[in-house]
Amino acid sequence: MGRGQDLYRKARQLIPGGTQLLSKRPELFLPDLWPAYYSRAKGAEVWDLDGRRLLDVSSSGISSCVLGFADPDVEVAVIDAVRSGAMTTLNCPEEVELAELLIELHPWAEMARYARSGGEIMAVAVRIARAATGREKIAFCGYHGWHDWYLAANLSSGNALDGHLLPGLKASGVPRGLAGTMFPFRYNTISDLRAIVDEQGRDLAAIVMEPARSAGPAPGFLEEVRTLADRCGAVLIFDEVTAGWRLYCGGIHMTYGVAPDLAAFAKAMSNGYAMAALIGRRAVMEAAQESFISSTNWTEKIGPAAALASIRKYRRESVNEHQSSVGKAVRAGWERAARDAGLQIRIRGIDPLLDFSLEHAEWPALATLFTQLMLDRGYLASPKFNATRAHTPDLVSVYLGDVAEVMRMMAKTIAEGDIARHLRGGIRHSDFQRLA
Repeated sequence: MGRGQDLYRKARQLIPGGTQLLSKRPELFLPDLWPAYYSRAKGAEVWDLDGRRLLDVSSSGISSCVLGFADPDVEVAVIDAVRSGAMTTLNCPEEVELAELLIELHPWAEMARYARSGGEIMAVAVRIARAATGREKIAFCGYHGWHDWYLAANLSSGNALDGHLLPGLKASGVPRGLAGTMFPFRYNTISDLRAIVDEQGRDLAAIVMEPARSAGPAPGFLEEVRTLADRCGAVLIFDEVTAGWRLYCGGIHMTYGVAPDLAAFAKAMSNGYAMAALIGRRAVMEAAQESFISSTNWTEKIGPAAALASIRKYRRESVNEHQSSVGKAVRAGWERAARDAGLQIRIRGIDPLLDFSLEHAEWPALATLFTQLMLDRGYLASPKFNATRAHTPDLVSVYLGDVAEVMRMMAKTIAEGDIARHLRGGIRHSDFQRLA
């Protein structure tokens, strides 16, 4: 128990849920022991409130810091933006420069709009699609934020989001009038979407999906999604908030050769600074003029400056190739460590964004034990790994050596038959299901 946990106990009395982001709740990692707060961060290192230096081999800022924490090139651009005035009566020229860069990277796109978070930009995307088509209903696959349009999926059946977000999620506060507007389909299961299009096609405003989830698309899957969207006149929206910038400097859809009508980016495009963008075809994007979509802080200078510096560095240094290489090494290391320890492991995800589980009835307790044992060794670790430029081969090699030792200890604990006895706190809570 340290200063971070002391502060978190206070936070739970002052902030509903304790944190602003569900994915950062300590209960999702190591109840009672997770450090919870940081004092500073650099590269792949984080210092907690007790001054303890920890190596982040978990979510890397919830998959936002592709270059690592406090990247010097991005920091220079941000400091320059702050010193020149982050907000004025006039617009910042960087927003035009950024639009040109995004369209250069995605030749199918012709226009861009901005927000400052993933949830916001996906709400903007759906609003524009509805304005462009004059329709209301949405077919969707994957996780797309917290706004009413998305959570409305659970108004009809109560479990529509189970395979996309969190099982049993309540749609409290979402207007009942939105019931029947959302239709989920499973990734790589084109028959689901065909059935939705056959039944709802003339009323579908959009097909919204993550172009990659726990793996890439099956042969022909995205192509058929594109065909179905064209057939019924729905706007095809790719949510690139998580997958973008990992396998390609831009949207991951560019590696699959299928272009959407709109594509959304956020946190990773600016190395963690508040920024989001929607790019798309002119015929669809211009429908934004027919709806009121406007916010003061969408015009500040820091987000676009950070995005420009980040994207240019991604491209200049082929950061996507480094992420893939590091991810492949981690995948192989996990497999080797589990095999040597006699454990059955299941690994999901594209190489830069990995997630593992062990085949065991008490997996939540084992996952908690993994985080506890790795924290004892100086790591912010969980059964996932988000690769960054700051994760060097030497760093990854040392990490995998400790993973191998921890896997052997976990195997011994399993053999003894009392996993909970080895935990110094509670068992972690359920996490997002995106990679399931």
